Parts: sequence; structure tokens; C-alpha cells
Amino acid sequence: MLRYTLTVVLTGLILFGSYTWSLGQSYGTSAGLRLGNNDQGRMLGFTVQQRLAKRLTLEGIVQSDFSYNTTIHALLERHRPLLSKRLNYYYGAGAAVGIEESWQKVSESMQIIRTYGNKTLGLDFIGGVELTLLGINFSVDYKPNINIVGRQPWYSGQVGISVRSVLVKGKKQNKKRRQKARRKRKSHSDGFFHNLIDSIKNNKP
Repeated sequence: MLRYTLTVVLTGLILFGSYTWSLGQSYGTSAGLRLGNNDQGRMLGFTVQQRLAKRLTLEGIVQSDFSYNTTIHALLERHRPLLSKRLNYYYGAGAAVGIEESWQKVSESMQIIRTYGNKTLGLDFIGGVELTLLGINFSVDYKPNINIVGRQPWYSGQVGISVRSVLVKGKKQNKKRRQKARRKRKSHSDGFFHNLIDSIKNNKP
């Protein structure tokens, strides 16, 4: 069922993204909700994406199953256009910390010991597809996690569906950066000419 749902969502994103070539909207900052699902259960989270440079974003995720598992993730992501600049695929990596349950196999007694409240630290990887349309960013991703400390099993993969609202448009962010760069160049230029004029005045007999 999950595989069928993901197939439908991905197909819809691709077709709708190609149809809305000129209607889509890039973003500088977006925030919203993320639903994560894996063999251990479902988690609901809050996600924020901030563009740092062209095609490079920083994503923060806080998610919980409101029972035994709560995790925080920071991911650096590279975006590439797919059919159009409004429809992207992306990939990246980062780190994760949290409080999680652990399932440890004891081979001698053939038992599985479950514990909770374990402080965990791990590495995250992510790959996904996103569509930004009319101020809303939709994405589907797969996020593997490799645990370093605190949890068994050491590997856990999670499928996520996110819906985010665009808080700052990409064009607005680019405009602010250009204005800042122009002010900086103007400041350096004015400083140079002021120093030159002062130097000429000081050298007058």
C-alpha cells in the first residue's frame, strides 16, 4: 500500500510539475509538516528549509511518534532541476540526535530486549523529489539513518512526505542579496575615492 501511494505521489509530482512549468515558484525559506513512516511506526514532524546558496539548502527536522521516539535532524541538501526549475530532485547528508527506543537481540537466550529513553546520535542521508507551486512546497523523500550511539538496530530508513509553506520567495531572497552586494561595492568604491581625495588634499603645498 505504501509503495503504491508513493508511486502515485511521485507520478503526480512529475506530471504536474511539467504541466506547471511557468506557474511554479521557487523558494528561499519554507516551513511546514513532515509525515515519516518506517517499520517501527509513523512520526509527525516540523520541517524548515533555508536556501544557503544556489541549489544548496539547509533543512532542519524535529519529529516524534509522541510515545518513545523523538529526534532532531540537520541536513545539507543539493538540489538539481528535473524537467523544470520548479521540480527538483535533491540529495544530502547530515546528523541526528534524539531519544529513542532500542531493540537488542541476545543470541544466548534468543530474546529481544526492548528499552526506551536511549540518547542516540547518528548520521543521516536523504534523497527526494520536490515541487514548489503557488507558494506551497511538496516533497517525497527517503532518509536512511546510521546510528552511532544508543540504538539497535544500527540502520533505520524512513520515507517522508512534506508539505511546506513558502515564507520567503527565491526571487525576493536573490533581490536582497544583489542589493547587499551593490551596497558593499558602493561602500568600497566610496571609501576608495574618499581616501584618494584626502590623499590629494594632504599632498597640496
